[in-house]
Amino acid sequence: MSDVAKWIARWRVRLGYPLAIVVLFFARPNPKSILIGAGIGIVGLWLRAYAAGYLKKQEVLTTTGPYAFTRNPLYLGSAILAAGAAWATHSWISAVILFVYFASVYLVVMRREEGELRGHFGEAFEVYAKNVPLFFPRPTPARVEGSSPGEFSFAQYRKNHEHQAALGFVFLLALLFAIWRLRGG
Repeated sequence: MSDVAKWIARWRVRLGYPLAIVVLFFARPNPKSILIGAGIGIVGLWLRAYAAGYLKKQEVLTTTGPYAFTRNPLYLGSAILAAGAAWATHSWISAVILFVYFASVYLVVMRREEGELRGHFGEAFEVYAKNVPLFFPRPTPARVEGSSPGEFSFAQYRKNHEHQAALGFVFLLALLFAIWRLRGG
């Protein structure tokens, strides 16, 4: 994996902070856009939480729960969350910025992580990758030979610090509401 891909994977969250400032600059929110965006974002947060409750990073190849539908349910949840944020801003410029950021950064991250999983889990990952799509979910869960029957664990959800995504999204919505009020709403 290239040095650039490693850098992007390492800094992807931190890169989001200055990006958020630009997105907020172009934002033209109103109560309706914030409410609809919040609803969309809740779906993304739910998917991220559901996935985080199954994911045991570097311990086992997670192939059950949401991972039976897509190899990247956390990033699919992030994409839905970004769509909610874009809707809440009520700005096509902000929406384009978020889309370009997500598509460019997370495609690199997903491919890099695939290489790591392939190296760590070998043939088991190859079988999983043949049956489960990278990003867009399949309509029915895949039954991957040799996979363990995982189950959701709230303790695992907490261990993966997934609550931070929810806190960040609530903070973003609060900032959008403040922008609306400051602009005479």
